[in-house]
Amino acid sequence: MAGKFEHPRGTFDVLPEDAAKRERLLQEAREIFGLAGYGLVATPIYEETALFERGVGKSTDIVRKEMFTFEDKGGRSLTLRPEGTAPICRAYVEHGMHRWAQPVKLCYAGPFFRHERPQAGRYRQFHQIGAEAIGSDSPLADVEVITLINDLIEELGVPGVELRLGSLGSLDARATYLEELKSHLRAREDELSEDVRARIEINPLRAFDADHEGTQEVMSEAPHLLDFLSEEDAEHFEQVKSYLSAASVEYTIDPTLVRGLDYYTRTIFSFVCDRLEAQAEIGGGGRYDGLIEQLGGPPTPAVGWAAGIERILLALGEEVTSNGMDLFVVVADPDLTTKAVALVSELRHHGLAVEMDLAGRSMKGQFKQADRAGAAHTLILEPGGSASLRDMQTGDQQTVDPKDVVGLIRS
Repeated sequence: MAGKFEHPRGTFDVLPEDAAKRERLLQEAREIFGLAGYGLVATPIYEETALFERGVGKSTDIVRKEMFTFEDKGGRSLTLRPEGTAPICRAYVEHGMHRWAQPVKLCYAGPFFRHERPQAGRYRQFHQIGAEAIGSDSPLADVEVITLINDLIEELGVPGVELRLGSLGSLDARATYLEELKSHLRAREDELSEDVRARIEINPLRAFDADHEGTQEVMSEAPHLLDFLSEEDAEHFEQVKSYLSAASVEYTIDPTLVRGLDYYTRTIFSFVCDRLEAQAEIGGGGRYDGLIEQLGGPPTPAVGWAAGIERILLALGEEVTSNGMDLFVVVADPDLTTKAVALVSELRHHGLAVEMDLAGRSMKGQFKQADRAGAAHTLILEPGGSASLRDMQTGDQQTVDPKDVVGLIRS
């Protein structure tokens, strides 16, 4: 007998109950995006590897360790997308979106891939939603994208979430700070982890994210970038804070906040949830004013974020419940099956969620199946053309004409 198949390590199957929860999350996100004028964009699952090497940065863990890269039959190096911003910027350049009215507001949802060590809230195939505002350097754009994810978190009722806010300054302005930080790290190099030592020259900011005890001790005494911001960068950051307060968005300033990707400039932010312990971030992002030019486009400011669907659902636990059925049609006599089929079809066309028995159950069995389906009501079709509508929660029952069922349920 052949052995059983199981899903690959680091992936998972989405079963119907979980799918319903995901759809509710996506529905809330689509509504919030739509109210702010963000249009849906979809990019391919895989891209040329060079896009991520150039866009995400060769010094990042994503490019160095985590990408699923393969060679196609034409000898081209392709990579399953590990993040969403670089592909969207590639699409912006390829389709000439710089000629559109700016900023171009885009949102997305879909699967992404990283070869990480699987654990709760971290998978090798995972799903994200995100939003990007491309073409404006105003702090108003920073605040708008932040309010989108903040509104989504509040609408879903995710508990224990804190917004942490920081700034990396512009690429040119933070050069002085990076030299100061490198000097600090070199002076205490023997206390650092091997990985941080290897990246002192190419990406010293990543030392702030290290979980190595010695490195954390060194970084507790490191200079902070917020103290090195240029006058222009500092003014931008002050405006972001002021507008966030005006929008009633609470935040905490985190001078040690950095991001895992090389393209970030100025405003950065992270939404963390105290329920998630090690994988505390449920979403985050920032400004990336140089990325589109880096990918061959015109100089274009931009800001955006991504949030993990699995992490949001993990933070919610059982607090997101799937919607049950509006109605379950019960037939008291098998001769009424044809009538039931016609009625179910008609009611679904009216927008009701309706089921009927597909397995030849007795009436008692049909009521049990209605319970399993979470039906709010049952409609019992009886010989002679009569029908009864039962409230499954209260048990109240009334004789009805089937053509009135839509109005009765909606009222």
